[in-house]
Amino acid sequence: MATPHILLVEDDPGIRQPLADFLRGKGFVVSEADSAEAAERLLARGDVEVMLLDVMLPGEDGLSFCRRMQARGSPRIIMLTALGESTDKVVGLELGADDYMTKPVDLRELVARIRAVLRRPMAADAPTVAASGADGLVLRFQGFTFFPAKRFLRSDAGVRIPLTGTETDLLLALCQHPREVLSRDELIGLTRGQGFPISARSVDLLISRLRRKLAGTDPLDDPIRTMRSDGYAFQRDVTAG
Repeated sequence: MATPHILLVEDDPGIRQPLADFLRGKGFVVSEADSAEAAERLLARGDVEVMLLDVMLPGEDGLSFCRRMQARGSPRIIMLTALGESTDKVVGLELGADDYMTKPVDLRELVARIRAVLRRPMAADAPTVAASGADGLVLRFQGFTFFPAKRFLRSDAGVRIPLTGTETDLLLALCQHPREVLSRDELIGLTRGQGFPISARSVDLLISRLRRKLAGTDPLDDPIRTMRSDGYAFQRDVTAG
């Protein structure tokens, strides 16, 4: 298995360099950037798997950079900030971050979270649908073709819609249980398993983001139905292949 490549984007060298050295000691390949501009050049190589992104960067801030990169289908993102406000966490998750930590970070927890975002369901693990072709799992439902391994949707009109890692995992869980009511706790278990640091509030934010990406011409035809006090149900028939 290839060594995971981490991109650490932090402008303070007193924080960046010791953190990078610690992660290298844990077996990761680590690249360092002190700005969004420098990070973008490193991302262009295409081999970064997780980006640790500071919110307070010089020039373009981390939240703006996160939004811009997710529109292109970036690697998974863990936001790092000294702010600690719940509103900042919500904004980061809404913009497409996979996780969020407040500085100073607990180093062991950070490693655990990096490994958690690196885990993702494989085609062979899907309980209700089968793999299709060399590219892995391909799912189809009304209006879209879903490529979980490549983390994007393609609309019937040919529009490519990138997904974040957590959006991919959540949509895959919904597609594996179409028309079933799944509680927030069940969705957490299906997407990340026990111990992953994701909350019920995060599930709600992810559902909201998926709804926007799956929105069609009829606002009343919501593919993800909210079940009061129960959870969510995916209102589409799903086929593989």
